[in-house]
Amino acid sequence: MALAIGSYYILLKTAIEQISKVGSVDAIIQWGIFVIIFLPIAIGLFLFGWLALKGAYDHLPESSVEVED
Repeated sequence: MALAIGSYYILLKTAIEQISKVGSVDAIIQWGIFVIIFLPIAIGLFLFGWLALKGAYDHLPESSVEVED
């Protein structure tokens, strides 16, 4: 969970710095795309960490017979 939050914070901080430094429309589009694409990845990392803390992965099935719906 900390990885997701920390990496997204660093990405946003870098995007804001680069957009402020360059100031062109191209930089806004480029960093906007980076931020938008990485958002679902960060959410997935956060959810994986949350479920791991709750113990959802403590027992994984070893065969398809053990899979429950």
